[in-house]
Amino acid sequence: MFGENHAHIFMNAVNYKEAVRNHEKEPDEKKIRECLEAYKTRNVAFIRDGGDALHVSETARRIAPEYGIDYRSPIFAIHKNGHYGSIVGKGFDNLKEYAALVSEVKKKGGDFIKIMTTGIMDFDTDGSVTGTPLSREEVKEMVHIAHEEGFAVMAHTNGAGAVLDAVLAGADSIEHGNYMDEEALQALAESGTVWVPTITVVKNMIGCGRYSDQVLEKIWETGKRNIRRGYKTGVQLALGSDAGAYLVPHGRGIVDEWNCFQEILGDTEQVRKHLQAGEETIQRKFKKL
Repeated sequence: MFGENHAHIFMNAVNYKEAVRNHEKEPDEKKIRECLEAYKTRNVAFIRDGGDALHVSETARRIAPEYGIDYRSPIFAIHKNGHYGSIVGKGFDNLKEYAALVSEVKKKGGDFIKIMTTGIMDFDTDGSVTGTPLSREEVKEMVHIAHEEGFAVMAHTNGAGAVLDAVLAGADSIEHGNYMDEEALQALAESGTVWVPTITVVKNMIGCGRYSDQVLEKIWETGKRNIRRGYKTGVQLALGSDAGAYLVPHGRGIVDEWNCFQEILGDTEQVRKHLQAGEETIQRKFKKL
């Protein structure tokens, strides 16, 4: 089985607030072990977490070897205050504060740096990206600071312009990457950056009644088209489901993501090798110093 290249073990795929309550006093090791067992049952031996501010992924990384799992964590994600990202990490107001957070990750033994450069898709309206993206100059400096400390950078990024900015800044992976255009896809193909689409997040919500199926179907079709374009162009791709997100359970999420990719690209040896190569790039780059 492929690894899970984008998870949030502190989330429970049902209710974010409930998940936070489960861990806010201290990480609930019982629930963490239940998640790890779900991965082990599906022969998932590699997990890259997107971080949290509650020490849950840090705890999961400590006990994951008991389940035969190589678990990587940024400890917490980093966002600019006033922008999206507080649900998974810590914020900064200026680059000096950002550099201090990078140093904190290093001190805690984090495996890589996770940055938030944009918001998320607005499922309540038309599927556009919420908020204002960080500037190209700011993203470039954030990636540079992390690289100078020896870290690979995982970038939560949506929207064509923002993806292009993150790729040109040297981000090592793009997470989600919704609404890319040809320029962004071409830049990805020409870079060493791996794209982790997490497309099953959208597919799993179609028909759930929480959001407009019309909006979700539009996002799903756009996502499928861009994954096909990216694969054809030569973009490095890897499977990650955003496990823990709404209706994306731990363990099953990566199976759902693979099912989506089979629907989009087919199940061929070439597709499997392509995805495995992307995952191997992540395993090589996103590791503790």
